[in-house]
Amino acid sequence: MSSLRTARASLAALVAVSGLALAAPHASAAPADHRYGPAHYGNGGHRYAGSVWGGYVAQGSGFRSITGSWTMPDVQCNTANDLFAPWIGIDGYGSQTVEQTGVQVDCSGGYPAFSAWYEMYPAPPVFWNDPVDAGDTFTASVTTSGNGSYLLKLTDTTKGWTRSITKSLRGRNVSAEAVIESPSQSYPSFNELDFANITVNGQVFDAFYPQAVDSGQYTETGLNNGSFAIVPA
Repeated sequence: MSSLRTARASLAALVAVSGLALAAPHASAAPADHRYGPAHYGNGGHRYAGSVWGGYVAQGSGFRSITGSWTMPDVQCNTANDLFAPWIGIDGYGSQTVEQTGVQVDCSGGYPAFSAWYEMYPAPPVFWNDPVDAGDTFTASVTTSGNGSYLLKLTDTTKGWTRSITKSLRGRNVSAEAVIESPSQSYPSFNELDFANITVNGQVFDAFYPQAVDSGQYTETGLNNGSFAIVPA
């Protein structure tokens, strides 16, 4: 994966709200050199070995949908380079595109700044300007009919807002994942992040025998009926 970073002041998007054709402020993308993207391995000279993803990834073919929830933890910034995001998506493991949506925590300002986003990698991420805080619970989904059209949806069930957008990309639909990621390869500190109710193609995530992917700094508990936790390694 590459990286992403952006100022919260520039966050916005043109989307459908809760299924209604309501226009939000104009979309603003992060700098092109900071993106979320395909998983890779090796420490690359950075401070930990392993993938830049941590969580579970199912591989195969014909992935048409993934849905799941997570709760944002309290986060402590250790350096201004700390950056991470939990997200749900299709592709990116064994392919060079990712169709994904999630929440970012950015420490570049010296404190944890939360923001919601979607990305059709390799295009840069686009941020929504809705409020996000530690303790909020999110439900996310990525759905495709297989013809290159993807519906990405993110709901903050705590605050009651929903964003959804349909985008086109020639994805291969060869993986589905519920993961955390640090594009800067520098995680802030948190005690636990819980993923729950992960389903793929309408079936519980476990049915696809997803493999655990360990970022090195954080690890995942066992997958049980579509649920698992991310905890310090």
